[in-house]
Amino acid sequence: MPITGVHAMFYTDEADALRTFLRDVLELPTTDVGHGWLINGPVAGEVGVHPIDHAGAPARGTHDVSFTCDDLEGTVARLREKGVTFTDDISDQGYGLAIHFEMPGGVKVELYEPRYRLG
Repeated sequence: MPITGVHAMFYTDEADALRTFLRDVLELPTTDVGHGWLINGPVAGEVGVHPIDHAGAPARGTHDVSFTCDDLEGTVARLREKGVTFTDDISDQGYGLAIHFEMPGGVKVELYEPRYRLG
């Protein structure tokens, strides 16, 4: 039986604020699974594996979550209008154009426009 998706989890002391941010600012489809637990999706997903000796890689066993989009400049402009503050500028990372921002609870993520297509 094949794997059908990926479930990512953020841990924060500002869970309600982050849940609201994912739903209202990033506009991720949201389902309330009860008791205030919101699950966001479905969104397309993929899994990458990087060696720990890769430039800028975090410690062994670390997980990382990035969001992707088809139009990085347009998405960044729309998110800025909603009050999102980015921690750097758009840069060419080889795999695509990327930028970073911090969500409620100090959760730092990457947003990028990939150059590749899965297929």
